[in-house]
Amino acid sequence: MEDLLLLVHRIPYPPNKGDKIRSWHLLQHLAARYRVHLATFVDDEDDWQYVPHVRKLCASCHAAPLSPRLARVRSLRALAGNRALSLDYYRDRSMCAWMKHLAAKHDIANVVVFSSPMAQYAEMMPQARRIVDLCDVDSEKWRQYAQQKSWPASMIYRYEADRLLRYERQMAAQADAALLVSAPEAELFRRLAPESAGRIGWYGNGVDTDYFSPLAAHDNPYAPGERTLVFCGAMDYWPNVDAVQWFAREVLPLVQAREPQARFCIVGARPTADVLALAQLPGVTVTGTVPDVRPYVAHAALSVAPLRVARGIQNKVLEAMAMAQAVVLTPQALEGIDAAAGREVSVAAEAGAFADAVCAALADPAAAGTMGRAARARIESSYGWEARLAPLDALLAAPRHGSAAAVSKPGATPPTWNRA
Repeated sequence: MEDLLLLVHRIPYPPNKGDKIRSWHLLQHLAARYRVHLATFVDDEDDWQYVPHVRKLCASCHAAPLSPRLARVRSLRALAGNRALSLDYYRDRSMCAWMKHLAAKHDIANVVVFSSPMAQYAEMMPQARRIVDLCDVDSEKWRQYAQQKSWPASMIYRYEADRLLRYERQMAAQADAALLVSAPEAELFRRLAPESAGRIGWYGNGVDTDYFSPLAAHDNPYAPGERTLVFCGAMDYWPNVDAVQWFAREVLPLVQAREPQARFCIVGARPTADVLALAQLPGVTVTGTVPDVRPYVAHAALSVAPLRVARGIQNKVLEAMAMAQAVVLTPQALEGIDAAAGREVSVAAEAGAFADAVCAALADPAAAGTMGRAARARIESSYGWEARLAPLDALLAAPRHGSAAAVSKPGATPPTWNRA
């Protein structure tokens, strides 16, 4: 088996954690085909327990500790160098030393990068084929933050958006291929990095349909008689924080005026002070970390995804669909997901329309059940991980200097891997 280096910004485990699902399946897929050498960071003390699980799949693994507080302070050095803060946030001496040792000991022919800041380490192996999985256009996420926040945060976010885009363009120009999580995200990056348009493609996220199955039995975490609307996600991630605040304060009261038994349950780790404060509102529960999100989804009346700022694919939506749960979501949360609005999911943008959609689902459980079954069928037919990762296999199997040619030109008919 060939040696392959995989660079991931956060340890890709556990496999059912929203922001690690894609990287976990990427690792698992590659480990079945290559001798994988993994370089990653551990930024949560609880995640050290998962390092042995990851090591079992790897020929070697370097897991570097990362303190978010210290990393934020360290990232300020980037201001003096006119660099993206994200690069200095993930800059680490032990990682560089491990990379030098790896390069001296092994002939690394392929490097796969997950998340743009990790591409700085791939620069240490210029001879290798380099495939970068950006997942989302992170610079655009920072630009959206700048539009939503007041000064001085808006100034910092705008700075990061500009500098990170500059690095993303540089990285894409040097890579054999740059992959995104959806066709719209890939098209956005082609517009932002036109000089690399021929090397930009995408592969979508999949779902573990056995794990997220509507047939599995779960104890009901809710009180009898509650009609619960559930949101799942990392609750220190600002788009999620914004989403639950908007729903709890603007949408839920409209729903409760018509459906007094309606409750809103916010499920996810590391809730911020703003999220915890929502538990003071009538009918709102904030769980914090739970061992398994599936009982909360399975026994909810429906799942909601009221995101107003979103990039890429929302795994929380795919997982709820896989569990045959009716989902009400915003257009932003639907972006990149192959689902029929009105049949497989319900879409609404404004508070009043979102409340109407929620109340319609609560008033007609049979129709909501039909929608949930249609959503499950969509996931089964379109979202298996093996098929989703086929584009990466095609790129790694291509001749060393033929990778770029496998990616569609702007306006051309996308090749098979680009539509996976």
